Amino acid sequence: MKLRFTGLSNPGLVRFSNQDAYYIDPEGRFFIVADGMGGHTGGEEASRIAIHVIRDYLLQHWKSDLATKDLLDNAFKQANLTIVREQKRQPQCSDMGTTAVAVVFRNQQPTIAHVGDSRLYLFRDSTLQQVTADHTWVNMALHQGDITPEEARVHPWRHILSRCLGREELDQVDLQTLAVQSGDRLLLCSDGLTEELSDEQIAFQLQSNPPIEKAAAALVKAALASGGHDNITVAIVELE
Repeated sequence: MKLRFTGLSNPGLVRFSNQDAYYIDPEGRFFIVADGMGGHTGGEEASRIAIHVIRDYLLQHWKSDLATKDLLDNAFKQANLTIVREQKRQPQCSDMGTTAVAVVFRNQQPTIAHVGDSRLYLFRDSTLQQVTADHTWVNMALHQGDITPEEARVHPWRHILSRCLGREELDQVDLQTLAVQSGDRLLLCSDGLTEELSDEQIAFQLQSNPPIEKAAAALVKAALASGGHDNITVAIVELE
């Protein structure tokens, strides 16, 4: 399976720092996006730790006998423990945490792990599908029928996470495999993109920009034009 991939991050128009982080394996084996929280220093530190720990664990155990889901589960939980330890070492960062979404191409079939509200989308035949489910209070309320999709998009509690890395009580990482085919595009992104652009707007940019580098730049540009209230990070993987 041949892949093309690119990534881009922008601090946006309001924030003074970029608490997002991402990593693209040069060999195209895995891709990670994280969105930190907990103040200027804490958010940057949490997302950086998550990226580094997940990356290092995957690299160190890539050729092990671990099943890919177990590999990702262990990597995310190791990142969580590392952030919790850092909170205790730096009391001023006691509330820091981060979302994380990753996709791994191992044994051909991609496997996805995520915690929080950074997302992975599948773009196929001009149709955009959200693959991951946000770990937020609003998403739970939406699925319980307590609020409508329209209310969810503007709800004042939409940023409240029900799960993130950096919490001792974290006991579950969402894991799934994804059936893909030639021509598919996978989009990993922080909520700085999805807060500014609807799924229809994201699909339009992916459809209108065949080269993935242009698609990534167009998505960030569109999010900035829509307000750029948060850090914006995208990573695109295209299956040739």
